[in-house]
Amino acid sequence: QVRLVESGGGSVQPGGSLRLSCAASGSIFSINAMGWYRQAPGKQREWVASITSGGSTHYADSVKGRFTISRDNAKNTMYLQMNSLKPEDTAVYYCNAGVRYYRDHDSKLGSGDYWGQGTQVTVSS
Repeated sequence: QVRLVESGGGSVQPGGSLRLSCAASGSIFSINAMGWYRQAPGKQREWVASITSGGSTHYADSVKGRFTISRDNAKNTMYLQMNSLKPEDTAVYYCNAGVRYYRDHDSKLGSGDYWGQGTQVTVSS
């Protein structure tokens, strides 16, 4: 009923920039907090940044000052602008969102926590 799709990953040199997008689709009523997470090879998934429905943002110390999270509520889309990328930023990046949606069988509201499929970011010279 709800799907999150990330895009914008790729390979860049250290110091470069990338912009990730996360588009939500389906029978969406509203989206609450949204966030970005990442998982490097051999490591646990870690939180990167989050944004509330009202636009308040929070960042992990490792990305503060380099990454900017934003969202367009009209488009049900979240972004992550990543600047000054470092090799240690290499990971699969996942988006996450708390969503209220219309249930197919009775059109009443349901809620759930959803993840995208991930997009690879590689920072290497």
